Amino acid sequence: MERYLTMCLVAVLLCGMAACKKSKSVNTETKPSEEQGPEPNTPYKSLNYLYKILGKKTLAGIHNREPNAQPAKWTEEIKSTTDLYPALWSGDFLFQQDNINNRQLMVNEALKQWKQGAVINIMWHACNPANSQPCAWDDGKGVMSSLSDAQWTELITDGTAINIRWKQMMDEVSVYLSFLKDNGVEVLWRPLHEMNQGKFWWAGRPGANGTARLWQLTYNYMRNTKGLTNLIWVWDMQDFSSLTADLKSYNPGKEYWDVAALDVYEGNGFTVAKYQAMLGISGGKPIALGECSKLPTAQQLLEQPKWTFFMGWSELVFSNNSDEQIRALHQAANVLTLNEMPGW
Repeated sequence: MERYLTMCLVAVLLCGMAACKKSKSVNTETKPSEEQGPEPNTPYKSLNYLYKILGKKTLAGIHNREPNAQPAKWTEEIKSTTDLYPALWSGDFLFQQDNINNRQLMVNEALKQWKQGAVINIMWHACNPANSQPCAWDDGKGVMSSLSDAQWTELITDGTAINIRWKQMMDEVSVYLSFLKDNGVEVLWRPLHEMNQGKFWWAGRPGANGTARLWQLTYNYMRNTKGLTNLIWVWDMQDFSSLTADLKSYNPGKEYWDVAALDVYEGNGFTVAKYQAMLGISGGKPIALGECSKLPTAQQLLEQPKWTFFMGWSELVFSNNSDEQIRALHQAANVLTLNEMPGW
């Protein structure tokens, strides 16, 4: 009888220990923290991929500035230098007559790159809708021109002459974006870039009725009126000393953008303060280095791992970095090139 009671006691103790272990397992179960960002469940394969690599890897990218007759010129320069193609290809609708004429060549290249597995980024250095198109870069009437306060109010007021002209200009580029949509291409769409850069006609106007309002107008027209649901909206700023304040005063609202990008041209480079400012505004969405002339190093990307891509600015990459530096970055384990992409 004593032996029987002892066996029962042991059984009870073992069951209690098992229960404790089970209870501890349940109680210590963890959920993904906000540090990791939202789960990648967007309608976009390429945006989901940015979420997937967030904090782990960074895509290598290069912009292909004019001419649109050679829409992979700088991508090929990276290949010649590194023997690797970048994972992100970027093009531009541009503003000169020859480049406007060759917009179809540019989007054909975007389609080709997408089929090869690249992430596609497109931007638009647009002419001033209060002036004429095509235009120059900086002749008082071109991309670097300005609008008076009265003209600005007209631009953001539905049905006015400048407002209608801006919509007509959006109609023109929407034809090409619709072509990409029809071919299944997702586009990181980066209009009205460097919103806090006052040199552009669209930029440098903080506050609710400033550049952020133009962004909202552009978003609503292109997404809702034109039906361009293949666009992933990249809200882009420049790294001025006023960045922390600018991120608030130029923010059109988190529902109006999918990726927050920073253009790094200031002499102090890729500082922790800039990185933290972008993380602070992101709300868990991907952040990226939208433009740079001096490339980050692989070590800097290890220390700031949530930059999901960097995009070097065409010819400036080759005048601000040695071939050895470019090769080392593209060959780094934490940097992804086209041969490592999963395909769409």
